[in-house]
Amino acid sequence: MPNAKRYSIYSILLSATCLTASPVLAQSSDVDSRLDRLEALVGALIERMDAKEGAVSSDDSAAATQAQEAIRETRALADRTAAVEAKTTAVEEKVAAQGDLTNGFNVGKTRVTYGGYVKIDAISQRTSGGQVPSASIVRDFLIPGAIPVGGTASGFDTDFSARQTRFILKTDTDVGDSHKLSSHIELDFMVTDGGDERVSNSYAPRVRQAFITFDNWLFGQAWSTFQDVGALPEALDFIGPTPGTVFNRQPMVRYTNGGLQIAVEQPETTVTDNSGARIIIGDDAIPDIVARYNHEGDFGHLTIAGMGRFLRVKPDDFGLISDSAFGYGVSVSGELKIGEKDDLRFMATAGEGLGRYIGVNIVNDAALRADGSITPIATYSGFIAFRHFWTDKLRSTLSGSYFKADNPVTLTTGLVTDQSWNVFGNLIYSPVPPLDIGIEYMFAERELEDGASGNLQKVQVSAKYKF
Repeated sequence: MPNAKRYSIYSILLSATCLTASPVLAQSSDVDSRLDRLEALVGALIERMDAKEGAVSSDDSAAATQAQEAIRETRALADRTAAVEAKTTAVEEKVAAQGDLTNGFNVGKTRVTYGGYVKIDAISQRTSGGQVPSASIVRDFLIPGAIPVGGTASGFDTDFSARQTRFILKTDTDVGDSHKLSSHIELDFMVTDGGDERVSNSYAPRVRQAFITFDNWLFGQAWSTFQDVGALPEALDFIGPTPGTVFNRQPMVRYTNGGLQIAVEQPETTVTDNSGARIIIGDDAIPDIVARYNHEGDFGHLTIAGMGRFLRVKPDDFGLISDSAFGYGVSVSGELKIGEKDDLRFMATAGEGLGRYIGVNIVNDAALRADGSITPIATYSGFIAFRHFWTDKLRSTLSGSYFKADNPVTLTTGLVTDQSWNVFGNLIYSPVPPLDIGIEYMFAERELEDGASGNLQKVQVSAKYKF
């Protein structure tokens, strides 16, 4: 009989080992509950044996002790298994935060990812105020300040281009749990010299963005903190609502804490002289300073940004006096969700001395007085755009934008831009999510201070593959 009791206890021990040897099949809490039941079972079995046959033999006592010790060891194993599971979960969460491991590749402690898009555009446009030269960038996308005025109307000119094609290289380096170090390099082929349309159509790549981020800090060239890129509507044109939007990329140092951003950015003063010509001074000493707050929610997002800048000229620029002036501006923008997929996007900006930030520098920051001093030029601009999904694969955007300048015409002459506006509408089809095929119509107009005006009409067909 002692052997039978011993075998029973060994059977219980074997069961405990089988039940807990595979942590993959059971959670740690389930293992604990099973061990509790096994301990109770061993104790109850010994009590029943004692009651039936008297005192338990020394061999049986030793077997029971071994069984209980085995259970304690198994419980310790379960604890270690739970610790491993916790570490595995932490690693999985870290991987999820950094993105899918199949996206990109590792070089030492650095993960490298690659993205961008390939885009082909077919653009046919006409201008009422003069012919746009074949090599002009105005043939590739809307630049309001360059719409011809005062000339003879042209017929429709058609160009094909893949210059907007873009690629982005990103890195994330593991520097420990308490820090995050990343980089971003972005190139395209717009606004660069290169081959011709006769043979090669070759264009040199250019740097769009190149920056480093370390925790909350950004160092390098990026979209100006004064611009809300997320508010830009979907357009086939390179920018879209150009007359009404802030549009600027430049070197900076930016600090971000939640929705708050504060940045010092590259200064650059552009001046209009008494012939209406643009002069880029290059004498700036104090960076442009931007503060911005972003608020996001289920409704979409809202952004407000403010800027202060010091415009400056020196005596050796014009052989006159040295002078500086304060420029400032405020911009409010956002994206509001409407229904399940539709959205409304907008921006409104006003200030003095903002010239180069608005609509690809439609007007300059300041005007030059006869004594060499400068006076900031006031500007007002904005856009609104509505996007509607007709189906899951078919959508449209309708947008309108406006720009107005308060030029001191006694200093700038009447040959500078007074106002500009545009409207566009498109239809975009995505047979599969990474591929967009669309058509867009745009009408834009520019008017000078003396009342002369010119317009541009454009039809654009595009195909874009995002990766």
